[in-house]
Amino acid sequence: MMNRRDFHKLSFGAAVMPFLGGVEAAVAAPAPKNTFSVMLWTIDNKISFVQKLEMVAAAGYTSVEVGNEYEKWTPEEWKTNQAALKRLKLGVDSAVPGRNALADHTKRTALHDDLVKAIPGAKELGCKQFIYTAFNRVPTQTPAEQRAAIVDTLKYAADVLEKDQMEIVLEPIDLLEHKEEAVVSVSEAFAICREVNSPRIKVLYDFYHEQRQAGNLIEKLDGNIDLVGLVHVADVPGRHEPGTGEMYWPNIYKKLAELKYTGVICMEFKPVGDWVKTLTKAREEAVTALQDA
Repeated sequence: MMNRRDFHKLSFGAAVMPFLGGVEAAVAAPAPKNTFSVMLWTIDNKISFVQKLEMVAAAGYTSVEVGNEYEKWTPEEWKTNQAALKRLKLGVDSAVPGRNALADHTKRTALHDDLVKAIPGAKELGCKQFIYTAFNRVPTQTPAEQRAAIVDTLKYAADVLEKDQMEIVLEPIDLLEHKEEAVVSVSEAFAICREVNSPRIKVLYDFYHEQRQAGNLIEKLDGNIDLVGLVHVADVPGRHEPGTGEMYWPNIYKKLAELKYTGVICMEFKPVGDWVKTLTKAREEAVTALQDA
């Protein structure tokens, strides 16, 4: 039989549980597993590499993306830049080795050379991923021939990358930006990636380019999230920060969270205002949307 003391204990517990539950939920809310990054080409090129890193770190990011500038660094620049990355606790998640027409087999030697040249420095930076666009179409090819040629080239690239366990993400580019682009939508990039059928080849889902080219951003994630190797963020029009244009970013982030995308989310926009404040706000808004999913 329950005595009066036990009854009061149960009553008190029942009374405070809603409040404790709310506090516990707030404390226990898991942080997104994604890495947040900034593509460094978007930051004012009048400042140094180290100054760019300092701005990114001040905005709360843990990673950056680079072009192929590291291939030209002097030994002293390597020492300075590596020290800054370490001091600021920043990783390098992706690099852009070059630009080769993937549908053009005559460019294969150049692609091979770009990859071989880029790999040692990328490994030194701890970078395991290269960004490639398909670049120019070959005018004499049919659409089917073009796709077959790109698939074949990416299989070849995957073989080159296998030894070093590197990865390529194929980035579609909208025709407004490059009218000769061979792959212009993630729909085609996903299909190409499935034909290549290699863990070394994935897709860069750049929501800015996809919105300009085709729209229908969220639905294309369904059934394809396993092939998304990287996400790029910028609003349309203007390539500015989320909230400046026509795209509703909270729903995009929520969809990524629902599909359990845990990869890199990279800001590739040109801030309208203060760099650090804008980058900070963009990251915080993304974290909130991912947590609310």
